[in-house]
Amino acid sequence: MPNEPAPDTSAETDPGNANAPADAAPGLGALAAARIAVDVLLDGGVRHVVVSPGSRSAPMAYALAEASAAARVELLVRIDERSAGFTALGLALATGTPAAVLTTSGTAVGNLMPAVMEANHAAVPLIVLSADRPEELRGTGANQTTVQPDLFGEQVRFAADIPAGTSPQRAVETGLSAATGAFPDLPPGPVQLNLAFRDPLVPSPRDGLPEAVERQRYRVGFEPLVMNLPPVPEDLPQRRTVVLAGHDAGPVAEAFARAHNLPLLAEPSSNARFGPNAVGPYRLLLEHFGPGSIQPIERVVLFGRPTLSRPVASLLARADVESALYQPVPVAWYEPGRRTELPLENLADLADFAGRGSSAWLDTWLLAGSAAQHALDQVVSEESAATGPSVASLVWRNARGQLLLGSSNGIRDVDLAGLPAPDPAATVYANRGLAGIDGTISTATGIALGGLQETTVLLGDVTFLHDAGGLLLGAGEEQPDLRIVVLNDSGGAIFSLLEHGGVEEGGRYGDAVERLFGTPHSVDIAALATAYGVGHSLVSTTAGLAEALGQPVQGRSIVEVRTDRRQLRQLHARIKDAVSAAVAGVLAGR
Repeated sequence: MPNEPAPDTSAETDPGNANAPADAAPGLGALAAARIAVDVLLDGGVRHVVVSPGSRSAPMAYALAEASAAARVELLVRIDERSAGFTALGLALATGTPAAVLTTSGTAVGNLMPAVMEANHAAVPLIVLSADRPEELRGTGANQTTVQPDLFGEQVRFAADIPAGTSPQRAVETGLSAATGAFPDLPPGPVQLNLAFRDPLVPSPRDGLPEAVERQRYRVGFEPLVMNLPPVPEDLPQRRTVVLAGHDAGPVAEAFARAHNLPLLAEPSSNARFGPNAVGPYRLLLEHFGPGSIQPIERVVLFGRPTLSRPVASLLARADVESALYQPVPVAWYEPGRRTELPLENLADLADFAGRGSSAWLDTWLLAGSAAQHALDQVVSEESAATGPSVASLVWRNARGQLLLGSSNGIRDVDLAGLPAPDPAATVYANRGLAGIDGTISTATGIALGGLQETTVLLGDVTFLHDAGGLLLGAGEEQPDLRIVVLNDSGGAIFSLLEHGGVEEGGRYGDAVERLFGTPHSVDIAALATAYGVGHSLVSTTAGLAEALGQPVQGRSIVEVRTDRRQLRQLHARIKDAVSAAVAGVLAGR
């Protein structure tokens, strides 16, 4: 983490700072320092700031209000700092530019920790503007005062404690550079600028907002992309290589697989799950290409971060399989030397490692994938009620604009049942930095407002309830075009698919697994929606969901899909058996 620069104290003293303590060093008044900080932030590319109310942060709030009136920045207000942090995270994800969140002192800052941790591991440029008491009030028991400098520790790329009365310019400039990845060998990520302010915290009587300027709205969100790479040389050796596209791999993974005639195994949030080489339920096929098979996998080329399935983790851990990781820039999700893949910085070296696939190799994967998809669809279609895989398949097929997939079962269901399309229809997001369920509704709101496109979020009921406060938008706050699809099975279904499901079936712990992991509830989601002024519809069949997804996305709405998780473990077992039989039949004919 870069060292904090020495504060610039050369600016003139503010003669209006008459209320400063007698033993306080003279310097810039609070509002003058805040205006400098805001100017530097906006000059550095910040276009959105999420503000949580508070008194100590008032100078920054007033300076931001002035900039907003001049149409220089988009302000959002959230009373819950945790929601504010994840909203800013979503804004940064959708725009690709740094977004800031402003809080007052005390516990307000601590509420940002989950968003900061996610931004750290996902390399998102999130700027924390934490207001603080001046030095003379620290450690005295002053209200709402704690140790805020370096509160986020190693989770941030840079942290600066900016004393009251000093110019924040150099610290803010350094923070912006750190947040956006301008330092060598340091990926983008969150920073903390801890700004101490002395009274007075409000503008002087001679101050006021500038004349309002009409704001020009422009959309900077990313469109789904398709790339093309030149055909590979014929003299490249033929190898049984697969291209594995993890989270945030990007369309380069699809282009590489297509150019090298290799099967593409792409997670949903890779933004590479499309094209002629993509294999849908790939994770159920990996065991058929293991060491004892007729056509074992020899090499893996990894783009992005794999996070979703144990079969993929087992593949990457195999001693008989060589693997390489495409890493053109520093990444935040692992420490150098802690993974076994060979890191390669350019596509030429990656091409030499991967070789090219024979027609027989790619065709075998595509035929096996087609048979697996057909078998999976058949099992799922036999269920009259909606299930996780059927809901995921429909949401994946119907999403346009932007799609956020919540952690837990939702994104895994899409990974299992989401049919790869010829071309991408939506830009896909997911909080896979730490794969937590925190702040998903708030993140989706930020993505929708930042991208200025219709946005769909698929999440489970526990994830929804964890961030129900993210539904709160104050009077006058902008409403996103956001459809929230909640798979409500009255608890945490993912644990039934893990070892805990076997423990529950054995009956050795009574109802402990259901209570401690299933966390059953009876929350009325429709009543919650009404309380927050959000439209709500309830469906329980795939036909009902298809009809709901066919409606235009205008404003906010919740589509609640009621399902039963008691038979989920058995459903996945039937899917696995059907896929195994179908794939075995294909491979026997090869």
